[in-house]
Amino acid sequence: MKKTLLGLALLAGLSACTQSPTGRSQLLLNNEGQVAQMGAQSFEELKEQEKIDKDPRTNKYVQCVAGAITRVLPSEQQGDWEVVVFDSEQVNAFALPGKKIGVYTGLLKVATSPDQLAAVIGHEVGHVLAHHSNERLSQNQIYSGVSVLAAVALGMSDVDNKGLYMAALGVGATVGVLLPYSRKHESEADAIGLKLMAEAGFDPNQAVVLWQNMEQKAGETPPELLSTHPSPGSRIKDLSNQVPAVMPLYQKAAVHPNCKA
Repeated sequence: MKKTLLGLALLAGLSACTQSPTGRSQLLLNNEGQVAQMGAQSFEELKEQEKIDKDPRTNKYVQCVAGAITRVLPSEQQGDWEVVVFDSEQVNAFALPGKKIGVYTGLLKVATSPDQLAAVIGHEVGHVLAHHSNERLSQNQIYSGVSVLAAVALGMSDVDNKGLYMAALGVGATVGVLLPYSRKHESEADAIGLKLMAEAGFDPNQAVVLWQNMEQKAGETPPELLSTHPSPGSRIKDLSNQVPAVMPLYQKAAVHPNCKA
């Protein structure tokens, strides 16, 4: 059975090559609609497992920043994104296919300004725009011969595979299964996120400050956000080199959001 599924996946791959927003070649074996369905299902389960923050001010603030980012997305990704704030000391955030964003209150102690929070949300949404979840799921299919689409059809009933699929969607650290994005994924999401935050009217220089904060935090107790990410030092260097290219977008932004923490 596994050999059959693997053969089907490889056959599908012959016509599944595409390009990411940065022009990088990708192999995507799965229908994006079904990947979005998986993202939405995983998000509902997380809302049942995690404590949700009910503070109106905190929610308004996070919604303001996230809304500014999602308004500058490509037309097919615009619309109503569900944004949930989780009451947890975790320094973490994620975005899922299916237009879902999760932010942990612990992140707000490190991302100390709207611009810095926009850098994180832009980065996480960048993973979605670049179809990184589909790409990781496709890689997992090739390695294991497991059909993700079959799992969706069966309601994702296999517990072990379900954990891997959720990890591939970008919430692995939350559910205890680590399937980190590759360095090329992280670098690509950084580049996309930096562009998004600039277009949304957030100062891209603050992305550098954010990772300086992360670097300082890493010297104490490393944030969850760092558990699957490259070192802050390399992040700071790369982002610093990229900021000048996106500054014109920031300067031309129609609106500079007034989001208040």
